[in-house]
Amino acid sequence: MIEAPRISRADLARQLREFVHSDYVIADDETLKPYECDGLSMYCEMPMIVVLPETVAQVQQIMRVCHQYQVPVVARGAGTGLSAGAMPHAEGVVLSLAKFNRILSIDSQARSARLQPGVRNLAISEEAAQYGLYYGPDPSSQIACTIGGNVAENSGGVHCLKYGLTVHNILSVEMVTVEGEKITLGSDGLDACGMDLLALITGSEGLLGIITEVQVKLLPKPEKAQVVMAGFDSVQNAGDAVGGIIAHGIIPGGLEMMDGFAISAAEDFAQAGYPREAQALLLCEVDGTNEEVQEHIEQTESLFRQFGATSVRTSQSEEERALLWKGRKSAFPAVGRISPDYYCMDGTIPRGQLARVLTEMQEMSRRFDLRVANVFHAGDGNLHPLILFDANIPGEFERTEAFGSAILELCVEVGGCITGEHGVGVEKIRQMAVQFDDRELEQFNALKAAFDPNGTLNPGKGVPTLRQCQEYRALVRNPNSISEPKTAEA
Repeated sequence: MIEAPRISRADLARQLREFVHSDYVIADDETLKPYECDGLSMYCEMPMIVVLPETVAQVQQIMRVCHQYQVPVVARGAGTGLSAGAMPHAEGVVLSLAKFNRILSIDSQARSARLQPGVRNLAISEEAAQYGLYYGPDPSSQIACTIGGNVAENSGGVHCLKYGLTVHNILSVEMVTVEGEKITLGSDGLDACGMDLLALITGSEGLLGIITEVQVKLLPKPEKAQVVMAGFDSVQNAGDAVGGIIAHGIIPGGLEMMDGFAISAAEDFAQAGYPREAQALLLCEVDGTNEEVQEHIEQTESLFRQFGATSVRTSQSEEERALLWKGRKSAFPAVGRISPDYYCMDGTIPRGQLARVLTEMQEMSRRFDLRVANVFHAGDGNLHPLILFDANIPGEFERTEAFGSAILELCVEVGGCITGEHGVGVEKIRQMAVQFDDRELEQFNALKAAFDPNGTLNPGKGVPTLRQCQEYRALVRNPNSISEPKTAEA
């Protein structure tokens, strides 16, 4: 339980300005307004103060002062998150790492890079390209999202099937604890002795510390890459084709699926040549040596036809490959053009359950009277349903939220989990009590307490208290009861 901070906003701002330039300590309501939410703008809260440090020493000082006065601290990157994980605390500080935006070094021989947390995901590959290298994880928001946020949420992207999530592509992180101590987790090597605290921090959503530096692995650019695009007349056939590709021993660089609604929206936006008549679309990228790619492309085309593909097209140039991926990566903004608002969900299921879950989702769409477009990482079962709604219609967001909750609970029911790469934040905190029992949640809370005994780091996010769990489970038993998710206890 968090006690009220033992310092006023004016006094805290004055103390912070002793070691951070006054221009970067924001305490007036008008300038605070842009920080009230992350990419999930339905959940908002004005912070007490926003501070933008430039050095690790300043971060340490901020944490020491906030720890002394028990002031909640919410770390913020680019604000592209989609789970309200960076939503401020009303009596807390938003610690923005936007000014930590330098690539510190690239070691082409060791194939690694040292980065400040505010470096954009795409900028890593752009800088490493001169050495014939790139960074593997590529979220759709890679043009804007930052590596610090990627570590906090364990982001993936369209190529995560073959090359893994963020946790598989980092070597070490430097972070500042809640008391202001600087520590390093991981090492330059591919493995480190002792407990795997690096994996614990990856995906911890700012609950355990403030990341100030990240060392990532870099990959050599493949000799060749091609994309096979296949249209199907049913989601069932496309889902079966996904399993068929993996069962055949082909591990694509990326294997993505879109349903008919998403196909039309993305084609209108990107004009990538998607088959509008298809009910489902698969994009399968194969990379490697010229010989390997040629063999796997032929096998992939044949397998897609065996599973009932109504159209098959293979990219013949780098420009065509980029265009096919542009349609997929533009799917979110494309859907935004046809609806006043949309709610981007994130859950993960076993590949074998794709057809069942998508079919049940369409039934839910009729039951909740809301349209849904599906765009997701089919290879690893990471779903991203986009629920379309209008926030100006009274009660429609609450119905949307209930629809999203039903999708997450279905993911758990079929053997999956409530998140793949967006994190829990505020959005999914009720479903934590669906996926995990009390003993498991006690363990999460014990880990949180080991790093943050007073619970001032990003409070109210990620891990519910056991008292909250009983309330959330009551809501699950009575799904017609819709209420706003709770944040930190006062």
